[in-house]
Amino acid sequence: MFNLDQAVAEWRRRMLAAGIKTPVPLDELEHHLRDDVEQQARSGSDPQQAFEAAMLRIGPAGALEREFRKVGETWDVLRRKVVWALIGAAFLSCGIGFGRSPAVALVYGILLAGLIVAAFIDFKRFIIPDEITIGGILVGFVCSLLLPQLHGQTLLLGGALHSLFGIGVGAGLAYLVLRAGKWAFGRQRIVLSGDANIAFTDTALVLPDKEIPYEELFYRKSDAIEIRARKVELGERTYQDALARLTPTSLHIGDEKCDRADVSRITAAGAEIVLPREAMGLGDVKFMAAIGAFLGWQAVLFSLMASSLMGSIVGLGLIAARRRQCSSRLPYGPYLALAATIWVFGGNQILDALFAR
Repeated sequence: MFNLDQAVAEWRRRMLAAGIKTPVPLDELEHHLRDDVEQQARSGSDPQQAFEAAMLRIGPAGALEREFRKVGETWDVLRRKVVWALIGAAFLSCGIGFGRSPAVALVYGILLAGLIVAAFIDFKRFIIPDEITIGGILVGFVCSLLLPQLHGQTLLLGGALHSLFGIGVGAGLAYLVLRAGKWAFGRQRIVLSGDANIAFTDTALVLPDKEIPYEELFYRKSDAIEIRARKVELGERTYQDALARLTPTSLHIGDEKCDRADVSRITAAGAEIVLPREAMGLGDVKFMAAIGAFLGWQAVLFSLMASSLMGSIVGLGLIAARRRQCSSRLPYGPYLALAATIWVFGGNQILDALFAR
């Protein structure tokens, strides 16, 4: 009997083998595939024939990979142009808004340039480089020391202290959110079809329908991938009804333990796997600290609340539009960058509105 989920899983494996490994286009293609099959089924078509017809309409894996590569190259060129245009607009806006103090306008322009670059990198790669976050912390502190008026101060020491306090509040609050998110949402259970076969390779976890690099799963040493397996194969050894647990440094199968570096490939069959996940990454923590270094603790509080609200609205909207699944990752950096930008141009008005009597 035809099983749509198994057929889709096999289709995804072929797409992965052809090189379409980016989650967003592959998930969107699957949505289109399932919608097409569902529409044909409502018209009375046989499910297997509907699936084959929908698969033909989407196209072969090799041709799709070439088209995605061409589109990706085009988008990369366009993205660079947009980034430079936004940076130019940011410096122009700072010059207009803070022209009475050219030094302050220049510093805000540098900050906004960093926010723009960080947002685009995070949106594409789900990471904010240390060159931007740690570099931003250092530059923000030095600018605050030399230009205390960034924090409404007149003394050099006052600007430095406000910057340090902003760094501490930004990093501290963001880390608390990270830990709370890890406690509440740090484990993702994936139900597999029947006793599906999965594999642990040197670099990635291979599920029936996708491949996940370990760097997207392991954030800290305590993170672990767990599967209650009907069978585990490690080289010439076979384990029955065992708990397999893989961490960044070790592999546990039942009561046995070995160094992960000594294992090149493990296969397991089971009905459910548990993956670690993060509500926020450490890059976001450092990003918040950089924002605090430039703008102070009030901006940190506003950026955290406003970005959470914007991220929730966008995430729920994408889920409602079936462009994302509930478990899909969303970059948080762009919302932090947008919230900090709002604060730069409207921080005083926001404070006046919040504390108006």
